[in-house]
Amino acid sequence: MNSSPQDPHDELAGTEQPFVEHLIELRDRLVRALLAVGLCFGLLCLWPGPAGLYDLLAAPMSRALPEGAKLIATGTISPFMVPLKIAMMAGFLLALPYVLYQLWAFVAPGLYSHEKRYVLPLVVSSTLLFFVGVAFCYFLVLPALSAFIVAFAPTAVQVAPDIEQYFGTVLTLFMVFGLAFEVPIAVVVLALLNIIPIEKLKEWRGYFIVVAFVVAAIVTPPDVISQLSLAIPMCVLYEVGIWAAVLLKRGSKKSTESQPT
Repeated sequence: MNSSPQDPHDELAGTEQPFVEHLIELRDRLVRALLAVGLCFGLLCLWPGPAGLYDLLAAPMSRALPEGAKLIATGTISPFMVPLKIAMMAGFLLALPYVLYQLWAFVAPGLYSHEKRYVLPLVVSSTLLFFVGVAFCYFLVLPALSAFIVAFAPTAVQVAPDIEQYFGTVLTLFMVFGLAFEVPIAVVVLALLNIIPIEKLKEWRGYFIVVAFVVAAIVTPPDVISQLSLAIPMCVLYEVGIWAAVLLKRGSKKSTESQPT
């Protein structure tokens, strides 16, 4: 049986790989990413050390607590395990640019040449936006949330958060805000790959605002500060993503028209 002729304009023709080779490449890139995270974790254990990282992470709550009050450890091994987990999280964040590069490098062979030129800018911008989201949470959201919790505690209650629960809350907020700040990247990718037209993205502004507030109400602690701090930036970043997609589409169209036929 004769196979159907390939499209001569298909840039990906002949580049297909067997499924097993895809799995091997995926395994290799996952191993590289894990080794990078492990290396960064080891370096952070040497300096500033797990205890130093925990002091840095606990600073927003420590400043909000009354004078002389401290966070407490109710678990037997919590004073050891919690700083170690924080060092692992910091190691992942430090290795994140390399991890994202491995992800994009795995996907890149399946993209056309005009799509591949966006890989590096998307890797850099997605990394920066994730770090901006984490920094936004640490410097703005956590201090406001900590002050809110302490201020609304009854006078008969001594506020002394458990370090394990505090770490769990902070880690969740870091991931939520880091991913939320990736909204422009998602919008740009959907538009550039023609999955969703820009006109549709503009029409769905109202729906996205509702979704943003619903998501913020679900994934953040039950306080107004955290919910507004997540929902409002998501709405703003959605608009930023639309404008970025418009500019990139316009630039891509001009470069295509300027190429000789």
